[in-house]
Amino acid sequence: MIDLNDYFDPVSIERPELNPLTGLAGFPHNITVHTESRSIKDISSYKIALMGVPDGRNSPNPGSGKGPDAIRGQLYNLSKIPGKTKIIDLGNMKQGMTFKDTLAGLTDVLCFLLKDNLFPVIVGGSSALVTAIDRAFTNLKNRYSLIEVDSRIDYSNERKEPDSFNYLNNIILNQKNLLINYINIGYQTYLNDPQVINRLTRRHFELVRIGDVRQAIYLTEPHFRDSDAAVFDISAVRQSDAPGTVSPSPNGFYGEEICLLSRYAGISDKLKVFGLFEVNPEFDIRFQTAGLAAQILWFFLEGFSQKQYETPVLSENNAGRFIKYHVRVTDLAEDLIFVKSNLTERWWIEIPDEKSGNLYIACSHEDYLKANHNEVPDRWVKAVNRIKS
Repeated sequence: MIDLNDYFDPVSIERPELNPLTGLAGFPHNITVHTESRSIKDISSYKIALMGVPDGRNSPNPGSGKGPDAIRGQLYNLSKIPGKTKIIDLGNMKQGMTFKDTLAGLTDVLCFLLKDNLFPVIVGGSSALVTAIDRAFTNLKNRYSLIEVDSRIDYSNERKEPDSFNYLNNIILNQKNLLINYINIGYQTYLNDPQVINRLTRRHFELVRIGDVRQAIYLTEPHFRDSDAAVFDISAVRQSDAPGTVSPSPNGFYGEEICLLSRYAGISDKLKVFGLFEVNPEFDIRFQTAGLAAQILWFFLEGFSQKQYETPVLSENNAGRFIKYHVRVTDLAEDLIFVKSNLTERWWIEIPDEKSGNLYIACSHEDYLKANHNEVPDRWVKAVNRIKS
């Protein structure tokens, strides 16, 4: 049992000069805040725990350590989250003497919150902090899938000290990790090493180029639905929409698109951790990037408040909620089995597994239509290959 007051500093936000959303309409209305006069006590009744981690070390973007305060200042100017989801803002995590100390503390906090079924929302800080998410799942002995929204795949073929550009090395190459799938949404080919792309593709990880995402952004929703941890790097957004980062790109997601992706993460009923990283106020223009980051968080929380908890376990208890479709594909020995929810109209593919029973892989209506045209969906192929490997 840990005392969270030992890990976090109270929230301190300057009152804005102009804020039309006050009282019952404002974001602070339905959130409990750790302040100087209100310490962290019993948190068992909360669903979400917001936390700033102001540490930009082990990164070429040290100014990202100032990101949590800038983002929180913009977030508290937005409207309240609809619904009755109980949220607590734990404050900013105290920085360790070294970056490794910060990672150790964040790992302890994540383990504590996950054990209590609280959803951690991490506001960084450097994306090198993602290593703590991996350690938390490993310590809890939970297998997990990681989805990253980023213009660059943070993996390097070079052996060097881990940082925000190669933290995936520590995760993927660690024999003790419990990572079962890595997904990148929105990588830009010209910013990445082709050898890295080929290496991760051979491991049956799912890498989706930004051009493919933007052609049909709604097809990314199943990826989020199948993930346990989602991390957003603000550099996935084009520089004109988010200049406040050390590695901007002229191309990238528009603000509206990144917020929609964040909402997909929020409505995922499997997701357990969310993180937003690499906002650097030193490069920002009139709080533009901090404001967008705050809206990304707002859309995540709004999606979380409206999520439907459902898994396609076909039993007598949920008879009528799901429909099964058997589709015959010429190249396969067995029928493909699709499951559709009558409540949310979401789709899954059922994959028999001798060790753990039937597995359900999130998919789209388009995957079902493809199978009906005698084509094997890519999502099914990659999932089966991962299971075999």
